[in-house]
Amino acid sequence: MENRPQWMSDPLVKEIPETKLEFLGEMFAEGHGKSQKEMMAFLMPMMKKARAENLTFTPQEMNAAIAAIKKHSSEEELKQIDKILDKAGKEKQIE
Repeated sequence: MENRPQWMSDPLVKEIPETKLEFLGEMFAEGHGKSQKEMMAFLMPMMKKARAENLTFTPQEMNAAIAAIKKHSSEEELKQIDKILDKAGKEKQIE
């Protein structure tokens, strides 16, 4: 994959299958810069796509991917990630 984000090569994610990394990479790239409201509208179809492709993530995989992404993110990107994670956490509590 050309222009592969640095986080995808981080040792933290070395155990995560390539298909899962590509999915997460697409999700974060397309979600970058969206408002919280836009992000939620964007995340729902992405989660359906993950289910359709039988992509499931263990808590360990998600934690490793998030840690790697944060490690290679700017201050602005970190704020966006924290907003997304906060919103996603609240959505999960509702389900």
